[in-house]
Amino acid sequence: MVEWKEKRLIKEMLSAYAKEGTHGRPVAHNNDYLLVNFSLSLIQIMDVDEKNQILKTSIWYHYIWTDSFLTWDPTQHDNITSVRIPSERIWLPDIQLYNFADDRLSERRDALVVVQHTGELLWMPQAMLNSSCSFNTLFFPFDEQECTLKFGSWTYNGFKVSAVLYYIQEEMDLSDYTPSNEWDITANRGRKNVKYYICCPEPFPDITFTLRIRRKVAFYTFILILPCGLLSLLTMVIFYVPPESPKLQLGINIFLAFFLLLLLLADYTPRAAASIPLIGGFFCLSMIMITLSTVLACISANMFFRGVRTNRAPRWLRSCIIDGLARVMCVRDSFLEPRCDVTTPRKTWSTYVSTYRSCSDPETLCAKVSLLEVDNSHMDSKTELHDNELEELLNDMTGEEDAAELLTEVGAIREAMAREQEARGTDDAKMQHIREWHMISCVVDRLFFALYAVVNLMGMLVMLIRWLINE
Repeated sequence: MVEWKEKRLIKEMLSAYAKEGTHGRPVAHNNDYLLVNFSLSLIQIMDVDEKNQILKTSIWYHYIWTDSFLTWDPTQHDNITSVRIPSERIWLPDIQLYNFADDRLSERRDALVVVQHTGELLWMPQAMLNSSCSFNTLFFPFDEQECTLKFGSWTYNGFKVSAVLYYIQEEMDLSDYTPSNEWDITANRGRKNVKYYICCPEPFPDITFTLRIRRKVAFYTFILILPCGLLSLLTMVIFYVPPESPKLQLGINIFLAFFLLLLLLADYTPRAAASIPLIGGFFCLSMIMITLSTVLACISANMFFRGVRTNRAPRWLRSCIIDGLARVMCVRDSFLEPRCDVTTPRKTWSTYVSTYRSCSDPETLCAKVSLLEVDNSHMDSKTELHDNELEELLNDMTGEEDAAELLTEVGAIREAMAREQEARGTDDAKMQHIREWHMISCVVDRLFFALYAVVNLMGMLVMLIRWLINE
């Protein structure tokens, strides 16, 4: 039967092969070099470990070479043109991954070798490769990484074993590739290199595959970028919160939120990265600006309540802010306009007149009004006694009173009116000083807001420009 003939053929070949041994190149003459066609099929990108800088991939090797000891005549073996034999029973090329980064002893799974009657062998073992790769996280999460897989004979020089790309295929085979959930392949190429080492004068060829991958940013948009933008906008609210509100508490909470985002970013980047991600720099800049904005908010709040505790603002401060920056910051002069107090009516001369109308003695009332009329010339125009009120009082007055008693009462009235006018003037001046400090606080708040917005805008523009240059 054909099956028995195939087994007998394999047994005969392996027996003869064992006599020659599995060590040493399968060539007829020692000066002959062995040509090995080599290529890869990328099955899946298993993991990209930025912390340890390791790229983990699932691949299939493609080895094709000629073994002069594994040939036969198909006509003498029932037209059998190919057989499968165990790989450990024959010589195998020692082509290894140079940038191997795995603690396992073996990187390949065993696979049978397909042997043609002409001596051509095809070996396609599976492997899980952990290759070292230098990651650049400067533009994380909008980054592209370029990793190389370098293969070559570990012991044979180019005069003994020469590896070439399989069928002049200048890239990895992606026909069986399973797309990754996190990375997209943007470039894939292979190249043969010849390198000379210090130890040996012979050339050492290698096959280097370059894989360029781009990160998918949908996930990071929702956990890093969007919260960063919202917190940056929320920081600007600090300058619009009224000074009597808890500005300091809001600033500290935003600072802690940015700190948590920075810790989250650290989990996705290498500890000893050559470059800090731009988004991490923006986080640090935002934390610095939040700290400054909180300090400046305290200064602004102190100015807001300063008028209650201290006197008028210094002249240079009023000239610089109220007369200068207030117009630039579009702060209206309504802060300086006095407010009408409708709750406490101001006393006029008529108020005192109505008091004296209650006097029962006409002579006493007449004498009081006469003295008040004389003293009226020294009062404010708003407290001037009207003629019609005077005539009305004179009609009710007859007789005289003791002059000393009348003068005492009139003096008391004059002192009361003077104290009220003095207190009213002091209160008006105090309110004017408070309104000046309120206006200074508002102008300073808007100035700090403008500076914060400019710095943040410049930071975002720097990130955008550097990203566009990288593209």
